[in-house]
Amino acid sequence: MTHDIDDRVNLFLRSLEAFDFTAARTMCTEAATVRQNDGQGEQPIEESLERLRSFTAGVGSLSYDVIRRFRNPDEVFQQHVLHLTGNDGSRGDVHAAVYFRFQDGLIDRIEEYVYAEPALGAVVPEPPRAEA
Repeated sequence: MTHDIDDRVNLFLRSLEAFDFTAARTMCTEAATVRQNDGQGEQPIEESLERLRSFTAGVGSLSYDVIRRFRNPDEVFQQHVLHLTGNDGSRGDVHAAVYFRFQDGLIDRIEEYVYAEPALGAVVPEPPRAEA
């Protein structure tokens, strides 16, 4: 099953890269949900895919570069970089950690945490310490 869910996650990402949101939807359960760290809370997969469709209206191409991936039966957690090229030639990257949960071979839940990647050599300040 491990390779099977790897293949399914890869196929899901390839569908998004091809802007084939219908194919991506078919890889999910009817009740699939998505949670992102954007303050919008949990939403049905249809809403999430529609947001992505709207977001990519000005995008000429996108590709996922998976940095690392961890698996359990029916779960995948990965870190990736989404590379975007705008219709105007501009480029950008979105760093994310994503959790996929499967039910009966279909994606049932996605949790995506987008984060800023500090530039090489940048000094990252330590978080404030709690006072005793």
